[in-house]
Amino acid sequence: MRLSIVLIVTSLILLVTVLPSPAQSVKDKGLILYFSFDKKDGNKIKDQTGGGNDGDLEKGRITTKEKVYGKGALEMEDSQSSLTVESFSELEDYQDNSYLFWLYFIEGTNGSWSQIIAKKAPGSDRSPGIWICPDTLNIHWRFNPGNKGCDRCGPDGEGSIFKLKKWYHVAGVKKGSDLFYYVDGKEVAKKAGQPKDHAQGKEKLYIGKTGYRSATFIIDDLYVYDRALKEKEVNGVKEGKLLAVAPQDKLTAMWANIKQKAN
Repeated sequence: MRLSIVLIVTSLILLVTVLPSPAQSVKDKGLILYFSFDKKDGNKIKDQTGGGNDGDLEKGRITTKEKVYGKGALEMEDSQSSLTVESFSELEDYQDNSYLFWLYFIEGTNGSWSQIIAKKAPGSDRSPGIWICPDTLNIHWRFNPGNKGCDRCGPDGEGSIFKLKKWYHVAGVKKGSDLFYYVDGKEVAKKAGQPKDHAQGKEKLYIGKTGYRSATFIIDDLYVYDRALKEKEVNGVKEGKLLAVAPQDKLTAMWANIKQKAN
């Protein structure tokens, strides 16, 4: 019995020692913005890179019912839901970039182009612009000039359809003139011919409503990088390896392993 208690206590001490403090910022090379969407402070969503580029929330809300990691996720159910991030230098300057997030569609198509994310630039809303299509539940991921990108991309590449009320991990990585599109950590499309120097400059980042209505979705753990991530890094982000607190399923598995060793 004493050995079991010692094993459990020792394992818990090791676990606490290995995991970073929840108060720590999430850091990684080239990571310029990160939202966990665990909570809001008034109408603010905190940028957890420590960069201070917090988002202003309007009509969207934090839900604790549907989430991937942590305590909550951002629910954009109203067509006017919007989260905006003011311009900052890293957001204005990047060419290579990576956007990664968990996505859950509450409702499907509605006859309109419906925004998920847009980084605007002077004269453009496609740096990138990310929408769902009016008639099919897939993603239009585009850059200007030329409106280039992944056309009607779903979980298995172009032409495939997302399911409602199911979590997907989605990532778009622009490297030079190539766009790599990942779903659940797997590259399902590669689109050449992107503008190597896409439209950039001083403008906001939007989640949800822009000049277009918001899509009807929940988003969790948004990471924005000013560099192109490799496939291994995309999967590392998906698996929560940068998070300050281990995902709940991993904690559960570790605790089960500790108890098994103690018995």
